[in-house]
Amino acid sequence: MLVVPCFNERARLDADAFVRFVRGEPDVSLLFVDDGSTDGTDALLAALRDAEPGSISVVRLERNSGKAEAVRRGMLRAFEEGAAYAGYWDADLATPLDAFTELREALERDETLVGIIGSRVRLLGRTIERHAVRHYVGRVLATVASLALDLPVYDTQCGAKLFRRTPATVAAFAQPFRGRWTFDVELLARLKSPKGGAIAVEEHPLRAWRDIGGSKIRVGDGLVAVHELLALWARERWRLLSRRARPGRVAPSSVEDEATWPSLKK
Repeated sequence: MLVVPCFNERARLDADAFVRFVRGEPDVSLLFVDDGSTDGTDALLAALRDAEPGSISVVRLERNSGKAEAVRRGMLRAFEEGAAYAGYWDADLATPLDAFTELREALERDETLVGIIGSRVRLLGRTIERHAVRHYVGRVLATVASLALDLPVYDTQCGAKLFRRTPATVAAFAQPFRGRWTFDVELLARLKSPKGGAIAVEEHPLRAWRDIGGSKIRVGDGLVAVHELLALWARERWRLLSRRARPGRVAPSSVEDEATWPSLKK
């Protein structure tokens, strides 16, 4: 099952592309999560559901809660319904839906993996179209994210990710994310082994990706994202120090009670 978070996407959502996808992939279903849209997105999603009632379903959040919560609620719903694989995909289809097959095949080839995440790497033979400013801002954020996680991850923010249903992945979505813009990074932190930096998630270079106009991300959001990453870095350092100070006791994971964790003041 693929979760597609939507907030005021009526003008950008390619309904025909989603219908073609489910008709071509009869074993895959779509769950659209309407995050309190006010532009008629709910009516468009209802029409999609009525067109393919066996393959498309819709969950509507009464108020806008942000992409992180929309994704989390959708993923939990997918796992509750017994999906063996569940992932999330950006509604604007910056990543074409045909990339889903690549991600699923990569996940199926290696049973030790719990997740595959798309990575926007510009390579020969690939079509990755990103605006220069957004690309370089993204590289800065990715570098900070890599340092915060202590993992060599290249692209945490790509909106194409797929996970195997396991106790670890279900637990990773159990609690709301602290970050609004960097929840993808926080998700990887939750999936790290509590005994070390190992993580059973692999990056998969996408064959195609392109910037879609109408993005709701603004310059100020980048500053918020940096703040969120610094807060995550502080929490991850605390976990590491806690393990070293008490080698016989594992520090709490990200999905446990975080009330005592250090954080940066807003």
